[in-house]
Amino acid sequence: MNQGSDQPSRAADAFDPYERLGIAADASFDAVQAAKLARLDEVGDDPLARSRIEAAYDAVLMERLKERQQGRVSFAARSASQREQASPPPARPALPALPQLPQLAVPRLSGAALRMPNLGLASGTELWIPLAGIGSLLALLLFTPSAAPELLLALATGVAVINLQRRLGRLLVAVGWGFALLSIGLVIGGLLAGGLDPSLPLSPLQVQSLPALLLLLLGALLIG
Repeated sequence: MNQGSDQPSRAADAFDPYERLGIAADASFDAVQAAKLARLDEVGDDPLARSRIEAAYDAVLMERLKERQQGRVSFAARSASQREQASPPPARPALPALPQLPQLAVPRLSGAALRMPNLGLASGTELWIPLAGIGSLLALLLFTPSAAPELLLALATGVAVINLQRRLGRLLVAVGWGFALLSIGLVIGGLLAGGLDPSLPLSPLQVQSLPALLLLLLGALLIG
């Protein structure tokens, strides 16, 4: 009886999964998998032989797992880890360089363009041209009811812009001042026309245009 009970234990001790797979105990995981596939190809469709190979493969994996849990690392695992540390990381594919955008020159405003113009009474032709031109338009506005205020304002703005350009030397600045004076004058005129006394001989359009003409005249004479 004792001899019969000892036979299974000896058979179990004789079972070596590494020997059945035909690999060494320190074989790498890739070698274990390759050996398993090779043994399965050798036995063909024999279910008993295939089950033994699968059992040997599972036994190897379980033993490796126990070794890792117990802190024992096989030589193959150490060498694989060393190879991973020694091998450089895979190079990332170089991304195509983005095209450089052309650098646009940002215009800078000089201090001369930003400063407020000096106020001073014009002289010579710069005095007489706006006095004669815009003064005549004022007279037409006040004493000629049939004259179109819009046309008179346009002509006065042109005279003021020309005189300001002669005094300031910058056309865009002169145009800006001309339209600014015209706009302010029309706003003031609109406020005055709202409270216009009906008994006055002036129409609302004449009253609204009068401050604009006066401001254009003053601007042409004083801004420089």
